Amino acid sequence: MAETQAMVQKDRSEVHTAERTRGGVTFTPRVDIYETDTKLVLCADMPGVRPQDIDLRYERGELVLHGRVEPRQRVGAFLLNEYEDGDFYRVFTISESIDASRIEAECKHGVLTIHLPKVAAVQPKQINVKAN
Repeated sequence: MAETQAMVQKDRSEVHTAERTRGGVTFTPRVDIYETDTKLVLCADMPGVRPQDIDLRYERGELVLHGRVEPRQRVGAFLLNEYEDGDFYRVFTISESIDASRIEAECKHGVLTIHLPKVAAVQPKQINVKAN
């Protein structure tokens, strides 16, 4: 049963594979997602990506994240080479409870932070209780 479920999930992830127009390696950025009463916040690690090299789009219920990395200039011979240059790409399905017109993002020190505000209808409301 678990193997079947894993295969179904694998098949679903293959549907959102990026069409490559540029050669090289593409990485899936690691993310943290947390929720407050008013929004979801997504933090994606994308080392080496400058803010101007991020293509962040919302289309047809999906948030598409693509960060381009410029290859580093290397001087000298390698003694150890573990870092690999490559772009970042990931797609997230966004719930209808998110107000797409108010999505905001900022990138600082290689971490992209995306704020996904909830629509007012799904936000919790405080109800005042009157004393008689």
